[in-house]
Amino acid sequence: MSPVDESWRPTATREMLQLRARLLARGRSFFAARGVLEVDTPVVVNAAVTDVHLHSARVSFAGPEGEAASQVDFFLHTSPEYAMKRLLAAGSGDIYQICHVVRALERGRLHNAEFTLIEWYREGFTLEALMDEVEALVRELLGAAAAPMTAERISYQDAFLRELAVDPFTVALPQLLALARQHGYQSAAETAARDELLELLMSVVVGPKLGLSGLSFVHRYPATQAALARLDPQDPRAALRFELYGGGVELANGFDELASEAEQRARFEQDVRERARRGLPELAPDERLLAALAAGLPPCAGVALGLDRTLMLAAGAARIDDVLAFPIERA
Repeated sequence: MSPVDESWRPTATREMLQLRARLLARGRSFFAARGVLEVDTPVVVNAAVTDVHLHSARVSFAGPEGEAASQVDFFLHTSPEYAMKRLLAAGSGDIYQICHVVRALERGRLHNAEFTLIEWYREGFTLEALMDEVEALVRELLGAAAAPMTAERISYQDAFLRELAVDPFTVALPQLLALARQHGYQSAAETAARDELLELLMSVVVGPKLGLSGLSFVHRYPATQAALARLDPQDPRAALRFELYGGGVELANGFDELASEAEQRARFEQDVRERARRGLPELAPDERLLAALAAGLPPCAGVALGLDRTLMLAAGAARIDDVLAFPIERA
């Protein structure tokens, strides 16, 4: 007798699904009380992200009468960021969105290819003001679990000095390579780029030690890791970007948003060159986002918070599968 296939069952309990529903309701109430507009942008988009750390899933639709030769390629969004910035440039004012996003090649204890983000943008906010609001929302979502949590704000530079006794802005490349190998990455290549090694050390050494007793905001990342953030006018080596950690796990990523079309285009072009160096698929920059920046993005700060990981923290769950109805293998 063949074994019964149980893959139809959800991996989250009914109690976990109820907790997820409560967190969603708390999130919407939080933004409603602050007058932030909820928006809804497409999951299927025309342009992929060029960021070397994100992998956009490609989807194809048949043309007229299902002709394969006329198929058109689209992508599933990895974040609603580009579309939301187009809304901001069109005069939407403060906005937020709760949506599913898809990132290819991401699967593990903390990763599922499809997951839920809460993303929002606040006009006129500084990076510090946005960190204040992120902490307020996370505490609201966590409820009683947040009561004993402390909160710290530490620069990226100080986090490396504290955990590895090196200054990430000045440490020599050979020393970074030696540190990577010391922490288990014997295969780290001699040709590895500086940011590759910094990101490796952040993910395997520094990050897991952050927020172990509460919430840790790590701010002012290296300018080379700015992504879509402005550079710090007080220290051009640093970007006005932060990440939030709780229990050694990254929960959120926020920017004081870059509004310059020319600078953003130059960064996208650098992404394209880096993708070629790493042997990744060639992708064209999102021209609609660049047109929105050219039209004028209001001064703002924005952040994406992972709902599933926040739910894990609230419930004390060890795996993302425990808080999802159906992870990718059961979708």
